[in-house]
Amino acid sequence: MPATVIPLMQYLVEVPDFRAARGRRHPLSAILALACAAILCGYRSSGAMAEWGRNYGGALVAALGFTQPTTPCAATRHTVFKHLDIAALEAQLGRWAEQVLASQGRGVKPPEAVACDGKTLRGSCKAGAPGTHLLAGVSQRLGLPLGQCAVAAKTNELTAIYDLLAGLVLTGRIITTDALHTQRDLAQAVIDAGGDYLMCVKSNQPQLHEDIVTLFHEPQVVAETLTTARSLDAGHGRIEERCLTASCALLGYTDWPGHQQVFQLERTITIKKTGVRRQELVYGITSLSPHQADAARLLRYMRGHWRIEATHRIRDVTFDEDRSQVRCGHIPQVMAALRNTAIALMRLAGETNIAAACLRHAAQPWTALALIGITAEN
Repeated sequence: MPATVIPLMQYLVEVPDFRAARGRRHPLSAILALACAAILCGYRSSGAMAEWGRNYGGALVAALGFTQPTTPCAATRHTVFKHLDIAALEAQLGRWAEQVLASQGRGVKPPEAVACDGKTLRGSCKAGAPGTHLLAGVSQRLGLPLGQCAVAAKTNELTAIYDLLAGLVLTGRIITTDALHTQRDLAQAVIDAGGDYLMCVKSNQPQLHEDIVTLFHEPQVVAETLTTARSLDAGHGRIEERCLTASCALLGYTDWPGHQQVFQLERTITIKKTGVRRQELVYGITSLSPHQADAARLLRYMRGHWRIEATHRIRDVTFDEDRSQVRCGHIPQVMAALRNTAIALMRLAGETNIAAACLRHAAQPWTALALIGITAEN
């Protein structure tokens, strides 16, 4: 990580502590740092995290910022996370992520793209926890979570996404969404904030969907407006071919806010072992003009959108998030936010295999602390 990046630890110190000063034994920043370091080392449960803090001696305990010779037990951490100001924590983590993104983005010419999507914490939801469906925005370029908010009970992502976007920098950025979020008001909100959008289109917008399907059903009629890009990838036992065709032929026809182009993405997936082929057609709309983003760039943005799914998969597979049934107060969202941050720290350190990185950090815990911004000399 570049030297100009302010360490995460300096942002954790700014998270307000809800506890009264009298009787407070452990600094909140130290508790947060311990949890983040334990996650970096692959620890999952409250008990395991508490045990991690007591395995490495007084030097590590002091470096984390604890003023007592021992770290807090699982019950103390449980109480703190239950009542923690989650909005303040998410805000500080977002500030850290934004300055990392700015530092890492020097010299990067294309606009930053931010993928927005939701994830349900299945185990916590099963246990009856509130706010267990979370909506997040992730940098496509770095896979860095920039913000996260809970979807309140009896509402849905269409309401919560405005809260998410309110906490993100939109000016000069491209917001990519799936079809659920393809709404006129949202498109207008992104444009009004100085950003651009790229949205998938399905039958929840029937007229727009019909217009786009009709356009690409007879491409010869609008051939002069079409641009095409292709890509081919092989891995995980399959070959995936993609062909994206974009057109500005609907300019002046549809009144969708900010619309400049529509596109069709055809995916052909071949399973190597069986030879079975599957084809998918995806349609979309964007406020990016052909000058701002040709078909090749739109294809990169569409592929980049799924980086958020990669983050969700790591949380489930490596950190076993979907089986966690913590349900009290803000604990599910706090843990999800810290997992996001741990994944981001490892990605920024150049790790491509998060599970293997966790094993290395577990064997050398000072390397985990170094990612947070704590060294042995501190």
